[in-house]
Amino acid sequence: MLERTRTRSENLKPARRKYCLFCKEEISPDFKDVVGLRRFVSDRGKIVARARSGVCFKHQRILSTAIKRSRYLGLLPFTVSVR
Repeated sequence: MLERTRTRSENLKPARRKYCLFCKEEISPDFKDVVGLRRFVSDRGKIVARARSGVCFKHQRILSTAIKRSRYLGLLPFTVSVR
């Protein structure tokens, strides 16, 4: 008989649980911390989802508000410059 090959989903390791960076360090997202906010913005300039960043619900709302605030003040760009 033929051996059954493993599918791609069977080969993947179970994903580790991501923990909220802000809860762990007991800090809150700040719109003036541009370097810290860039970790949560994709290369296209979009705000990264909770599932990808590992941020909890409470801090994701505060984080998105901080990113929008810093964009409005001109600290973070709305879009990425095309080269």
